[in-house]
Amino acid sequence: MFFHPMDILIFAALGLALWAQSKVKGNFQKWSRVAASSNATGAQVARFILNKEGLHHVKVERSKSGTLSDHYDPRAKTVRLSDPVYQGHSISALAVAAHEVGHAIQDQHNYSMLVIRHRLFPIASIGSQLAPWLFIAGFLLEMTNLIGVGIILFSGAVLFQVVTLPVEFDASKRAKDKLLQLGLIQSREEKGIGQVLNAAALTYVASTLMAVLQLIKFIMIFRGRR
Repeated sequence: MFFHPMDILIFAALGLALWAQSKVKGNFQKWSRVAASSNATGAQVARFILNKEGLHHVKVERSKSGTLSDHYDPRAKTVRLSDPVYQGHSISALAVAAHEVGHAIQDQHNYSMLVIRHRLFPIASIGSQLAPWLFIAGFLLEMTNLIGVGIILFSGAVLFQVVTLPVEFDASKRAKDKLLQLGLIQSREEKGIGQVLNAAALTYVASTLMAVLQLIKFIMIFRGRR
């Protein structure tokens, strides 16, 4: 009931996710010790790019959730940056700040994958919360239909993660392009920017892979019980 051959692949994906997380922290710390040639802070870079894009209405604020809590809030039209990014002058600070601004630019241009992700969010939120309980109830009560409903709900959460991948990769590309185009970094600093952003992207790839494998596992169990 609790072990399935797919679990081997799921554990492998979990290992990849943990490695990716350590890679994110390692690269962020490494390039946090390297000052950007522009000597601008993450907050200044975010504001500068936003203004250049005509997004004067988008605010830049400090995040109150700690390190690596940086995000763009589409409802409040606000880029929130953690302290090391907000006030930092490093390659890491500029990379993360520009990435979050990339999401604001996506929002402004109604980037299709971002629009889809926003629409999927309520479904994904409900699915991720209810699906595990439906799976447990289905197994314990031997009610295959409950497992089927759980699979449908969990599929929404998995689809949300799949759609997140192009959104994150596109934001990173926009970030690197804007930093270079606007002269905020020099070509020799592009390597550091890439390492910080690529490590972060790998965490999304790993978590998505793990979710897809879990979905396949439950589909196989569902089909087997039927």
